[in-house]
Amino acid sequence: MEHDAQVTRAWVLHPDIYGANQRREASFALEEAVSLADALAEIEVVGSTVVRLPKAHAGMLFGSGKIEELKGLFEANDVELVLIDGPVTPVQQRNLEKAWKVKLLDRTGLILEIFSDRARTREGVLQVEMAALSYQRTRLVRAWTHLERQRGGLGFVGGPGETQIEADRRAIDDQLVRLRRQLAKVVKTRELHRKARAKVPFPIVALVGYTNAGKSTLFNYVTGADVMAKDMLFATLDPTMRAVHLPDGPEVILSDTVGFISDLPTELVASFRATLEEVLAADLILHVRDIAHPDSEVQAKDVEDILTSLGVGTGTKQLEIWNKIDLLDDERREAMNTRAARDDEIFAISAVTGEGLEDLFAAITTALDAKRTEEDLHLEFSQGKHRAWLFKEGVVENETQDEDGFHLRVRWTAQQARKFEGL
Repeated sequence: MEHDAQVTRAWVLHPDIYGANQRREASFALEEAVSLADALAEIEVVGSTVVRLPKAHAGMLFGSGKIEELKGLFEANDVELVLIDGPVTPVQQRNLEKAWKVKLLDRTGLILEIFSDRARTREGVLQVEMAALSYQRTRLVRAWTHLERQRGGLGFVGGPGETQIEADRRAIDDQLVRLRRQLAKVVKTRELHRKARAKVPFPIVALVGYTNAGKSTLFNYVTGADVMAKDMLFATLDPTMRAVHLPDGPEVILSDTVGFISDLPTELVASFRATLEEVLAADLILHVRDIAHPDSEVQAKDVEDILTSLGVGTGTKQLEIWNKIDLLDDERREAMNTRAARDDEIFAISAVTGEGLEDLFAAITTALDAKRTEEDLHLEFSQGKHRAWLFKEGVVENETQDEDGFHLRVRWTAQQARKFEGL
């Protein structure tokens, strides 16, 4: 018999520690943490607080007075779950749960919950499960009350036996080994699909950006696809790809990727490297920014840092897309349009209204065309099919003929070169 999922009453805390290297304003960080919590349907955020601290306390994170004050706040509001926007050690988590008599999740745990809820493809599900197990393994110190017990004999023969915590850790390790094997098979299949796509002479244009920047909305506007695009952090998780013919431009493969976020758990950065492989293989990267967000500059820096950690260097052409200009007042909107107009690699647009997309499409066409290289080819008279294909693609710059065959000067993309080799 099915029951409606119970909604858990949650409170969000953002520790604002003096002297800590925090680039984000505490109020904006708290707002983002609340948005993260709202991304889970079974959680109802009943309150949120910025907690200013002179320093983090090793065993409890907060001081005793603040813990008592917060305990009264949680009891008065029937809070069942406390979400702390930052790292919490296993010992701190155990102690705070005992003091407050609530369940507690730190930022990493919350993001893992969201990723688990959003994963759709087999690869995505496996990667989330692996990341969650790796995270859980470090927190067995407080996972369940039975971990404090011994199991095994009564102590008469062979001692008390192994601890439950050791058994659970070994079980997690065994499960991680099984998941890695399954993931290796899925990734191998995905790699075969990617190689098959490489034979298609379509360049890959990857959309990247901070979560909720409007990538999926832009993707839907351009492709007409039905990708989930809500005002919600991590609305999409798995990459989506569509072939689309740009107006007065080439046909491209447009890829919508998972949104980035500051302090992304290290377990997920490693696990989702394969999911983001389309970015590594892209001919052009469109960095979509929510230009209306007060923390837009910091978000952009977070995206750049993650791209660098993924190995995306200066070799891949990037364009910066200032999205959501429709949300700006007239004065700021005009200022942003003026600034963007001065830079050939910045475009102010609205993925909702379509404003500015015409100029963006033209820039994409120009950027992809700039990646063409020139090469001299020699074709035998018997290679009529190859010669016809080159002319059909419009890549022939010059052609001469002699008794040995055709000598052609072509200007083409890497995809076209690979396609030609496969003829």
